[in-house]
Amino acid sequence: MTTGAPTSPYTARPRRSRLRRYLPLGVAAWLVLEIWLLTLVAGAAGGFAVFLLLVAGFVAGSVVIKRAGRRAFQSLNEALQRGGSPERGGGNGLMMLGGLLLIIPGLVSDVAGLLLLLPPVQQAVSRYAENALDKRLRTAAPGSLGDAFQQARIRRPDGKVVPGEVIRQDRPEPGEQQRPPLTR
Repeated sequence: MTTGAPTSPYTARPRRSRLRRYLPLGVAAWLVLEIWLLTLVAGAAGGFAVFLLLVAGFVAGSVVIKRAGRRAFQSLNEALQRGGSPERGGGNGLMMLGGLLLIIPGLVSDVAGLLLLLPPVQQAVSRYAENALDKRLRTAAPGSLGDAFQQARIRRPDGKVVPGEVIRQDRPEPGEQQRPPLTR
């Protein structure tokens, strides 16, 4: 007979984050809003007008994504020819996101995509995203994914020296076999 602390058949699950809790509800509300707006426009202007709006959004989004991709590739190519690192950001990512939102069928996504194509909105969104990322990286726990990003940011090519120690094992430990070097 063993005595010990009674165990409960119900284990406490960790609480879900706000994002994981409300994201499905937000996506469902967005889809219902998109469908409702499309039916309103179809009732006012006709089904063919809605079809033309959706096709125009798809074509415009494709053009925007193609142009942003070309600009990103061109800036990467120029940076590599100069021998430096590519410029950070440049707005191409947000332009591609705007194009993707234009491609997604719906009026709300089209308006959001068109807003992301405006330079002041791009600057505000990129500043907000950078500040939020920096805040999350500062509060990252050791061993987490955010900590890995922080460690990667430490080793920038701008000449910063990171204090550390290198431990090298030139000789194998007792009982450990040394492998021969790889040769052809």
